[in-house]
Amino acid sequence: MQPAPATPATSKFSITRYIPSGVICLVVIFALFYYIGSIMGVPNMLNTIMHTAHDLLLNTVFYLMGICVITGAIGRLFVEFGVVKLLENMLRPLMRPLFNLPGVAALGAVMTFLSDNPAIISLSQDKRFSSYFKKFQYISLTNFGTAFGMGLLVIVFMVGQGFFLAPLVGFFGAFCGCIVSTRLMQYFVIKNYPNYAHETAVEEQHEVTEEKTVESKSLFIRILNSLLDGGRTGVDVGIAIIPGVLIISTLVMILTFGASSSGEYTGAAYEGVELLPWLAQKINIVFEVLFGFNDPHLVAFPITALGAVGAALSLVPNFISQGWIDGNAIAVFTAIGMCWSGYLSTHTAMLDSLGYRELTPKAILAHTIGGLMAAMIAHGLYVIITLF
Repeated sequence: MQPAPATPATSKFSITRYIPSGVICLVVIFALFYYIGSIMGVPNMLNTIMHTAHDLLLNTVFYLMGICVITGAIGRLFVEFGVVKLLENMLRPLMRPLFNLPGVAALGAVMTFLSDNPAIISLSQDKRFSSYFKKFQYISLTNFGTAFGMGLLVIVFMVGQGFFLAPLVGFFGAFCGCIVSTRLMQYFVIKNYPNYAHETAVEEQHEVTEEKTVESKSLFIRILNSLLDGGRTGVDVGIAIIPGVLIISTLVMILTFGASSSGEYTGAAYEGVELLPWLAQKINIVFEVLFGFNDPHLVAFPITALGAVGAALSLVPNFISQGWIDGNAIAVFTAIGMCWSGYLSTHTAMLDSLGYRELTPKAILAHTIGGLMAAMIAHGLYVIITLF
């Protein structure tokens, strides 16, 4: 009789290694929905989730997508007719004294401002571009580019809500937060790897030459192609933010808002259990002093911006309808939304693509501090401006 075949050790290991994480995941998910369902009622909870996601898709995502299309078209038009090069040359003198970066880093700031965080990565893969950087500067590009990510979208969105001065104040706050984040990341890198202060990002130096191409297309065709190609890119960005808005914002809104005006749960959109405001009230003095928030519900924006700034923006119209928003809040939202712009969901991938995954915790810490500083500076500046 032949002995029964032995079970491969790898088979048992592959099953058991996921049991702890699987159990923890089930416990967390069950506890979350049990808590919400015990307050709202399971049918009302499910209806609220679906109605909120549906309303966000129709009234927020498509609005954001429209902005993405317009800003994408404008951004491509700027690239086509040299506006980006002009801005780069104007900003170059600021790079070394403020950010301790070579002048060419200004191009990264402009590109991420017009698009999103990962634009700095595609740019840094160009050896002509990266040859100007020391290693510690090269690594800090992750923090530098993220602080300007989706900046144009955030500002245009806030202006579209009827605020004009506050988004500009927020932009200045994000600029200052970027300085803090970038410099702090450079300090962390040099502290852990002193040799990076002298080593170049690439071994061979490449001379950066201006691209000179003879454009044979007519002016009309160039404008048309730029607008359509840029708008198509905006559609891609608009589609990319759908999961973040529907999943993260729906959860955050359920944890932020309360019952209907009658005090009962009906299963309508934007009802919730008010957990986040309850927690924020415990340390409300902190948010009042640092950010000038006059309502604990507003803390939902920076929490959401950690994962996705598009999802955070979707909270603003409802905050306005509830009467919780003022100019100061818009300034703080713009600053922290631009500076953070979903860095928790992008920093790991960005540093991994640069080849420095082990420095991800340092980058996250530096950017957390930078975003908080951006919000505090925006709040302080807005208070000063409103006094005059």
